[in-house]
Amino acid sequence: MNNHNFQHPASSIQPKLLNIYFTAGIPTLEDTGKIAKLIQDSGADMMEIGIPYSDPVADGPVIQDAHSLALKNGMSIKKLFEQLAEIKESVTIPKILMGYLNPVLQFGFENFCQKCSEVGVSGLIIPDLPPVAFEKQYVEILKKYNLNFTFLVTPETSEERIKYLDSLSSGFLYAVSSSSTTGSDSVVLKNENYLNTLASLDLKNPVFIGFGIKNKDDFENVTEKAQGGIIGTAFVKILLENEDWEAKGGDFIKGIK
Repeated sequence: MNNHNFQHPASSIQPKLLNIYFTAGIPTLEDTGKIAKLIQDSGADMMEIGIPYSDPVADGPVIQDAHSLALKNGMSIKKLFEQLAEIKESVTIPKILMGYLNPVLQFGFENFCQKCSEVGVSGLIIPDLPPVAFEKQYVEILKKYNLNFTFLVTPETSEERIKYLDSLSSGFLYAVSSSSTTGSDSVVLKNENYLNTLASLDLKNPVFIGFGIKNKDDFENVTEKAQGGIIGTAFVKILLENEDWEAKGGDFIKGIK
């Protein structure tokens, strides 16, 4: 669907792609563009930008705090699209929006996709959008606006369902490390069976492992068997806890790549 398709798993050279997540609208409302540029300039391959929501059920305490702060700062979908329009030319690595379905539906699904397309977003992750609804109502709209869509799988997902979700996804398949919330100590890093299963299934999309990757060792570990790693909580923590988050955040990303 999109030109941001990464090397296929069958390729002998593993790309080891780094995807960094942050919540839009923190530490202050106007930092979104600055953070996006920092992620690109520090060597990450792509980024996920979280749309703040009042009830982020899949997220752990750090990202929940980020959502609360962003909402308090006045972040909205409309504001986020304005910010993304400003960095469209300067931040060219793939930008993926991650959010919950409710705010997107309130904005209007097609309207949302059209805006994504206008401001240079390459894909969406909406964890609470059911695959059946995706197939019936939304896939054609996403195609119309040339947007990738990524589904999530867990160690509890059956092989048959992993293949089904892979067939619906484009861009990459998001393999979470456990059925717990983001930022929890990751079981996946020790879950060889899960990583081996994912590697053996001949999926059409590259697999990115997320939830619980905190440092270079974790990243190296998961990218031995998957094409990419996603870091969210560890990076968001830097943004929330350090006044000099630009220097610390940049060093953190460079240290992983």
